[in-house]
Amino acid sequence: MKPTPVSLAEVRRRSIKSRAFHSVRAGQIEFVKVNTDAWRWRDIYRWLLGLRWPQFAVFVGTLYIALNLLFAALYGLQQGSIAGTTGGHWFFDCFFFSVQTLATVGYGHMYPQTLYGHIVTTIEIMSGIFLLAVMTGLIFVRFSRPSARVVFSNSIVIAPLNGKPTLMVRVGNENQHSMVEAEFRIMFSRDEPLLEGGDLRYFYVLKLHFDRLTVFPAALTLRHTIDETSPLFGATPESLESSRVLLIVSVVGIDPVIAAAVQTQKDYSWRDVRFGERFVEMYTEHGGGRLTVDYGRLHETEQVEVAIRGNGRDESSSDK
Repeated sequence: MKPTPVSLAEVRRRSIKSRAFHSVRAGQIEFVKVNTDAWRWRDIYRWLLGLRWPQFAVFVGTLYIALNLLFAALYGLQQGSIAGTTGGHWFFDCFFFSVQTLATVGYGHMYPQTLYGHIVTTIEIMSGIFLLAVMTGLIFVRFSRPSARVVFSNSIVIAPLNGKPTLMVRVGNENQHSMVEAEFRIMFSRDEPLLEGGDLRYFYVLKLHFDRLTVFPAALTLRHTIDETSPLFGATPESLESSRVLLIVSVVGIDPVIAAAVQTQKDYSWRDVRFGERFVEMYTEHGGGRLTVDYGRLHETEQVEVAIRGNGRDESSSDK
């Protein structure tokens, strides 16, 4: 059934009541989860891995400065807990001594000289070792994590192919090496009316001309023939809009360099479906088994001389 609209104020009220409020974005759709379990400590690890590199750098820098400010404040509670200070501002000396201690550098000029200073230093060194280990692991995982680097066309087109209306979407491998054991899938979903009234969201896996390749080196076009068995049979731009159509294109494969599975996907709404268009050619053959693939044309489309009627048959267009 169609979701019931809920105001932001109502969402906040529910989140405060349940003490749990999560927002998950899947392509063009954002799911706001209320009345769910609260965060767990292991969720922090996934959250850190999900940050972009600039966001991750800001987080690490903020955490580093905050820890040094905390320990500088602890050192500053006892005047003279650190020997060999510059004689300038006491808090600045405490802060830079904390920077040296947290990194376990120990230049030797400043050192703790009281029992309180030694206790705080011990705690900070243990914290520094733990922080260094955790950050090293996070950075290694972020660098070593495989990336699919698959680009999808900006739109999905429907045009005749071999005399039959065909849905087509183009995907390209941007890696400097081939992806192996690649699998492709197009999920089609829409609202359909129920006999009891209202409607329900249905999901279909579209049958493709091919759904897997042993080697995926460059770019290709995924195709689905719209016949009587297809959920898209008789579809028009108006019917796609009224049923709130959503298509999700997924690519799963193996990166042969690090022998790890990679996956990526892109979703398309009814606004991204273009009738009566097809993708332009992006391959140029030079002979001797050499092909040039122009990725700059991956998204380009052109009008076809035959348009698609709502009943799934072809008819001549007016500009033929």
